[in-house]
Formats: sequence, structure tokens, C-alpha cells
Amino acid sequence: MSFLVTEKAPEFSATAVMPDGKIEVKFTLEALRDRYILLLFYPLDFSFVCPTEILEFDKRLEEFSERGCSVVGISVDSPYTHAAWRRTAIADGGIGEIRFPLVSDMSREISRSYGVLFQEEVALRGLFLIDREGIVRHAVVNDQPLGRSVDEALRTLDALCFHDEHGELCPANWKKGEKGMKPTATGVVDYLSKYADK
Repeated sequence: MSFLVTEKAPEFSATAVMPDGKIEVKFTLEALRDRYILLLFYPLDFSFVCPTEILEFDKRLEEFSERGCSVVGISVDSPYTHAAWRRTAIADGGIGEIRFPLVSDMSREISRSYGVLFQEEVALRGLFLIDREGIVRHAVVNDQPLGRSVDEALRTLDALCFHDEHGELCPANWKKGEKGMKPTATGVVDYLSKYADK
């Protein structure tokens, strides 16, 4: 999986259930170019941890949109299963009318190309942040029992936006609103001076 960071994100054309509930036969990453993209691979619809992640990312969708980032979910389910999951009430194990696309990867080719296919069956919880040029800039993969952090996904997106805008580096635990580190020897020494006081 980690080999994809700094590389071009694998392109794909697949069927997806869109935010309006319609099925789009040729959903592509290329259509989202000039935006940041957060790809969320997850094991299966109608499962356990998966709906908690989908609903938490949907709840915070405006925060991604404000940063020029599109969120896209992907699993090995059929588009019809995706559609049924969206039509199922949250109280009954569904996700309701979430506002980002769910891509169908029944062939498992997309999961395989991103290195998250587990035992040739389902995708692990892969999260890939792709920049506006189509380059993978961040990737994390969790095992099936471990849900991902929306806060950390937003923090990493903020760091990438900051770097793209200012050309500065984002050190450990950097958060939006904090100063960055200039990519020079002096910049590093200036930044590290805060540790010398401890």
C-alpha cells in the first residue's frame, strides 16, 4: 500500500451510487480532478464498523467540501446493495441518504490496485488522500475491527492544503492555524527551539 504515496493514484471507471441515489455507470477519479479526493475503502455494506465510518464522514462532509475535497466510498458490494443500504433507515442498520458517492468494486480490481484487498475477498479500511494533480499524498490502512478517525483525516487534509498554499512543512501534531516549518536548516532550528525550553 505505502508504495502509492507520491505516485499517481490508480485510475478507475466503475459503477457508483451517487448522492441523489442514481446509479452512474462510469464514475471516474478523472471527473474530480482539480479537487482533493479522499478515497475510503471499507469491507462491506450492512456490516458493523462500516456504517459508523460512513455516517461520521457524511456528518462532517461540509468540512471536507470547504477545503475543496470530495469524499468517495468504495467496497466490493454491488451498486444495488449500495442503493439498498442507502434506502435502509439508520435504526435498521442502514446509512440513509448519505451525500457522497459509493463505488462498486465487485471485480475487486480497484481494491487490488490500491493494495487493500484482503484474502481476495474484501477491502481493508484504506484511506487515501489524493491531491489536485492526482498524486497520492497520504495513505493509512486499518484492519477490519479498527474504525478510522475523521478528525485525523481532516487534520491531514489541512496539512496538505497548508503545504500546497505556503510551501512550508507541517511537523508532528500540526493543526490548522498553527505555523509551519520552513524547509531550510534555519527554519528547522527555529521550530525546534520550542523543545529546548522543556
